[in-house]
Amino acid sequence: MGRSIKLSDKLLADASSYGKALQRSTPRQIEYWARMGKLAEENSDLPLSFIKETLVALEESAACEVSEFRFG
Repeated sequence: MGRSIKLSDKLLADASSYGKALQRSTPRQIEYWARMGKLAEENSDLPLSFIKETLVALEESAACEVSEFRFG
């Protein structure tokens, strides 16, 4: 269910710019930032880059795009 909320013009302009560069719509960019912010707060001891890499790894695993790692 969608809801209307008021956001600053600055946030919308920033989200629009970043979204265009990353092939996301403005609302999707804001959702992405909100998700990353929530995860960063929940895992304040982890760097954001680690959180992003973990999310990518989870998606790759769900899409069966992983292979077994062999040591040596």
